[in-house]
Amino acid sequence: MQCKEAYITGVGQSEVGMKLTRHPLLLTVDAVKEALDEAGLTIEQIDGVSTYPGRMGGYLGFSPVGADELVDALGIKATWYAGGGEITSQLGAVGAAVNAVRSGEARHVICFRTVYEAAAMARPEEFPMARPERVESYSQWFAPFYAISAATWVAQYAMRHVKKYGLTREQLAQIALNDRANAMLNPRALVREPLTMDQYMSARMISEPLCLFDCDRYTDASTVLIVSAGDALDEVKCTPIRVEAVAGSVDRHSWDQAEWMASYATGRDLWKRTDYRPEDVDTVQFYDGFSFLALSWLEALGFCEIGEGGKFIEGGKRIALDGELPMNTFGGQIGAGRLHGFGFALESVVQLRGKGGERQIPGDPKVAVATSGGGPLATALLLVRD
Repeated sequence: MQCKEAYITGVGQSEVGMKLTRHPLLLTVDAVKEALDEAGLTIEQIDGVSTYPGRMGGYLGFSPVGADELVDALGIKATWYAGGGEITSQLGAVGAAVNAVRSGEARHVICFRTVYEAAAMARPEEFPMARPERVESYSQWFAPFYAISAATWVAQYAMRHVKKYGLTREQLAQIALNDRANAMLNPRALVREPLTMDQYMSARMISEPLCLFDCDRYTDASTVLIVSAGDALDEVKCTPIRVEAVAGSVDRHSWDQAEWMASYATGRDLWKRTDYRPEDVDTVQFYDGFSFLALSWLEALGFCEIGEGGKFIEGGKRIALDGELPMNTFGGQIGAGRLHGFGFALESVVQLRGKGGERQIPGDPKVAVATSGGGPLATALLLVRD
């Protein structure tokens, strides 16, 4: 039997912090329990698990828990599960779950992303990182030049906007300033301190034009979304949020010599799969591992023309909590912590349910866009409260 619709039902999140001592699998279980409780489901009703990128033995801080481990830990009777890095970025795991429930392979799928990077760096003896003895694959294009940080890779696209379209640092700063202002209203945010323009402008440069405050920071946490089939909604007690459309693309599985980041193709494709349009969207939750990625999503999804992102956010009023397009209302990754993509989908659900508390956007929001990635990999979700 084919289910025509997929919904996000329960959402949950563990403690969010740095250098936590609670085991990452237990953080994942904490988030699962919260999501189940909100949805009104039991673990016996779960028949699917989806994650990105799965457990990575050589990079346990980046991804310490796999789908199979969660299946075993909670005794899940899975008819479908998946976990791997070869998808269109983090929220691609949600897209895979959507397809699974639409096709009838599962009814309720736990989607999770667990990160433990701060703790792993503090305790390398417990979470050793692989140290390859040779440079190979796509790393050959940047490792010999010590360009091993994604900040360097994103900076080349940001600098094109500076040179070609006139993007200024004062404009780019609005992403970080907005994130930090919203994070102050989020009790789970990692950084709950204000950021001023003077602080931003005087911060040390990481890779021009990106400074310290343009970058997210390593975090320890787990975030869970439950994707449910449309014909299983009688089993849940929460307000379901429908997944109206999903798009994802891989421009080139490398940052080397790609003319445009994958967000641009993904943005175009999203609107081909729905009758909704950018003007229907009430809030956007845009991936901001680096501030420029959020700006590029604005352009990619047609909220402004290519090259006009800087002017769109100038002054910060348009993307503020009470602006025409509230962005990253939970603080984004720059303010709330590097939840690696899943935080944006969770916040979209929170806002569409009207449960944002102090950070709830005004009015009656019904449509949201959440994204992840934006470099060589990109995913976008269009979420609707019917």
